[in-house]
Amino acid sequence: MTTTRSIDIAKSCCSRRHDRVYEIMPLTTANSKSLFFKRIFGSEDICPPQLEEVSSEILKKCGGSPLAILTIAGLLANKDCTNEEWEWVYNSIGSTLGKDPGVEEMRRILSLSYDDLPHHLKTCLLYLSIFPEDYEIERDRLIRRWIAEGFIDTNGGRDLEEIGECYFNDLINRSMLQPVEIQYDGQVVSCRVHDMILDLLTSKSMEENFSTFFRNQNEILVLQHKIRRLSLSYYDQEHIMLPSTAIISHCRSLSIVGYAEKMPSLSKFRVLRVLDIENGEEMESSCFEHLRKLFQLKYLRLHVRSISALPEQLGELQHLKTLDMGWTKITKMPKSIVQLQHLTCLRVGNLELPEGIGNLQALQELSDIKVNRDSMASCLLELGSLTKLKILGLRWSIVSTHSNKDTFVDNLVSSLRKLGRFSLRSICIRSYHGYSVEFLLDSWFPSPHLMQKFQMGTYYNFPRVPPWVASLDKLTYLDINIDPVEEETLEILGELPALLFLWLMSKSAAPKQRLIISSSMFVCLREFHFTCWSNGEGLMFEAGAMPRLEKLWVPFDAGSGLDFGIQHLSSLRHLAVEIICIGATARDVEALEEAIRDAAHLLPNRPVVEFRTWDDEKMVEEEGRGDTEEEIHASCLKVRLSVSLVDGL
Repeated sequence: MTTTRSIDIAKSCCSRRHDRVYEIMPLTTANSKSLFFKRIFGSEDICPPQLEEVSSEILKKCGGSPLAILTIAGLLANKDCTNEEWEWVYNSIGSTLGKDPGVEEMRRILSLSYDDLPHHLKTCLLYLSIFPEDYEIERDRLIRRWIAEGFIDTNGGRDLEEIGECYFNDLINRSMLQPVEIQYDGQVVSCRVHDMILDLLTSKSMEENFSTFFRNQNEILVLQHKIRRLSLSYYDQEHIMLPSTAIISHCRSLSIVGYAEKMPSLSKFRVLRVLDIENGEEMESSCFEHLRKLFQLKYLRLHVRSISALPEQLGELQHLKTLDMGWTKITKMPKSIVQLQHLTCLRVGNLELPEGIGNLQALQELSDIKVNRDSMASCLLELGSLTKLKILGLRWSIVSTHSNKDTFVDNLVSSLRKLGRFSLRSICIRSYHGYSVEFLLDSWFPSPHLMQKFQMGTYYNFPRVPPWVASLDKLTYLDINIDPVEEETLEILGELPALLFLWLMSKSAAPKQRLIISSSMFVCLREFHFTCWSNGEGLMFEAGAMPRLEKLWVPFDAGSGLDFGIQHLSSLRHLAVEIICIGATARDVEALEEAIRDAAHLLPNRPVVEFRTWDDEKMVEEEGRGDTEEEIHASCLKVRLSVSLVDGL
């Protein structure tokens, strides 16, 4: 996979003007070699002796162009390390790039990499031409669209989404896609298409009549063939309309971004498999009255704020696999939804569970379920029959005084126990002030043995680590509230063998006790967020602690000691410090910032350091502590919950 440093070098050196004249700032010889070798071999210092000469010649032709270097490196990374293979690539590159890294020569290099792709990757890459320029593309969304289009074949019974993820990663590794968001485990979860690559894909797509685009008023559509895939990007062009000569009866995919008031009637799309509309403005509900006639539809994504309901005949779409209604007003689905036997993904911002949810036996993702006083307790019991469910999002709003609370709790716990024995890998549970999830503390047994992600977005705090959490040997992501945090808390969590991400939230730590993180704890952790606003002496990192930690977000009391052991975090790349100023002096704050900067400066990776201060106005001229930690905790909890909602499923 493309390294972070390689990506940073490429981003810093490539820029584009809006008139589509490409400005390429050349890299130095040293940076060119670093980018080239690190991309192919994983280290800038590794190159087989027999390839050193041809490598130098290839880099000369690249002329310091980061896009050319990454593209050629991505091509070579998938070939044998032989002189014959590399010489063939060298001879395939034109002779003018090193002298004048112009657009035409870059097109030649990009075409070379495109032509070298296997057929299945060519098709999947060509599909990205439907997205607008500079558009951030979510990996899971793209893969589900590939599946709906029939681009992914099953091999040996493997899961289609797993195969699609392999395709996506292959295109990333070949530098045909640019990573945008890289999550805690190193996986790329969103990407962009470089503008020059998008130009190439657009050209190829038009040549092969793969897709048809209408992106602005000045763009002329050549409608010589029946449209197979239609992409409309309106943005501010409110009056753009598809020409009446367009033949859309055979269109298999319709994608719309922007103002879609003039969208063609869905009644004209007889064989549509993919419908994806992303619109921030008002749309009439009449636009979707013919939705039920799209009998071949497999993928439906409507991110339109004005939509509050779907047609009652939704259940007639028997081939539908993905239903994504995020950022709509929909809270209740048509009763016929339970007839969708092939539905694998159901995403709605605040969904009321329909009666008969247990009929959706193919369902793998369900988010977010709303459980409140108007919900049916029997529907929660039905959840337990979804044996293929991997991802579950839950919004719990049952107060302790609810007359039927025990039934809701018993039914949910019963279903979670069953799901944990089947396929459940991720659960996100949210609640607001006054809603307790105490029932999860000791009730989940046997533990969900496949669980990889557990996320809390609640005001409730577990009094200790739940026993079932302590037994999750596959858990990589943990966002949990525990109050108070004690040494035993860290010892238990520190023994989770696969944990990569931890966000630990608490009101307080053990009084006047420094929390020690030793070298035997959190051996795999890469990202750690610690939120504790009454934490006594704070954390202490011993030598060898968290050897793989790259990102740390941690609070410090400005009046506490300056020795906290950050200098021992040898892999740290990003450090965010929340300084609690209440009762401290300006000198205390300055001393803490200086001590942290000095310690970070000595670390091998020279981490980026960020500071944020709380209650600056409550600093004092003389030493003394105020007693308003609860106020701080309340305000910080609001910040944490808002971040958690953004990072949710």
